[in-house]
Amino acid sequence: MRQRAAEEMKNTARLAARLGVKTVIGFTGSSIWKYVAMFPPASEAMVEAGYDDFAARWDPILDVFDEVGVRFAHEVHPSEIAYDYWTTVRTLEAIGHRDAFGLNWDPSHMVWQGLDPAAFLWDFRDRIFHVDCKDTKLRMTNGRNGRLSSHLPWADGRRGWDFISTGHGDVPWESAFRMLNQIGYDGPISVEWEDAGMDRLLGAPEALAFVRSLAFDAPDAAFDAAFSTRS
Repeated sequence: MRQRAAEEMKNTARLAARLGVKTVIGFTGSSIWKYVAMFPPASEAMVEAGYDDFAARWDPILDVFDEVGVRFAHEVHPSEIAYDYWTTVRTLEAIGHRDAFGLNWDPSHMVWQGLDPAAFLWDFRDRIFHVDCKDTKLRMTNGRNGRLSSHLPWADGRRGWDFISTGHGDVPWESAFRMLNQIGYDGPISVEWEDAGMDRLLGAPEALAFVRSLAFDAPDAAFDAAFSTRS
């Protein structure tokens, strides 16, 4: 099964190249996600073995991505080998910062973990290959709702957080878009719409309009440069 899955990933790179697609977005999986609570105890050796396992599986796949000139953008996401800031650092180290491996930035998974999405963009600015706009609303101020959301269904008010239509949650979107300009990101920006409490025919177009309102260009010159010209 693993060999078949690896070949499918390699063939995905080859097909993308034939279609003129430069970036493939996806997940890597993780053999150590089950240890996220660190109980039963997970030794440092066990965690290190998980990153070694990831590198052993993905280096041959990335060889094909390199051969055909396509990049892979891993979405930093719970259940994957890179799911927060420090696991992203360790993942890139595990494969020697290969050029073919980068990141799909989706801030919705960062907000409920307490990460700063804009700071993430800055620190990994050379690895942001794709941008997904999805939002998250936090509800963890009543002393009952937890970060792990208690196996409750989406849109249940007892959850600690919910995915929500872009612009209605707690992602600092303007700061993020200003940071995208600052790091010189010029790739795709997509709307990933997930909101169990809003009709999609209303929410999706509204989310698209919201993103377009923030996707402004950076200025060509310093804001005070106009005062130094005669015109």
